Amino acid sequence: MSIQLFTIGFAESTAEHFFGLLRDAGVKRVVDVRLNNTSQLAGFSKKDDLRFFLREVCGIEYMHVPELAPTRDMLDAYKKHNGSWSVYEQEFNELMARRGIENAISRDTAHLGCLLCSEKKPHQCHRRLVAEYLERNWGESVTQHLV
Repeated sequence: MSIQLFTIGFAESTAEHFFGLLRDAGVKRVVDVRLNNTSQLAGFSKKDDLRFFLREVCGIEYMHVPELAPTRDMLDAYKKHNGSWSVYEQEFNELMARRGIENAISRDTAHLGCLLCSEKKPHQCHRRLVAEYLERNWGESVTQHLV
């Protein structure tokens, strides 16, 4: 089975743009890969509000899978202490391998699912690393980044 996976970030996005991207892409479920899903970065992105809006506005399921998030120490080293992206990327790839994240989410759940994080663009966001890891380990997987 070929898996169609999406990623999206909510930073600097309006609710209209964010939910429109998800709906127009045909996303069936949002897989929240944030370590902290009660953030106030965007008013619609807190887990309970997001679950409600996804269901009511788009008919999309919501699930939080913290196994697909970096550790607090990793995140702090990169974000708060101006760490190197290449070091963060290497450490996060090693963490995903140790965790065996290809088993943390089923292929059926991932298909037409959308990995959610806060970063506006996927280039330096762990959601892209998760998608690439799953592609390498599952094969027959295509990722589209919604921006």
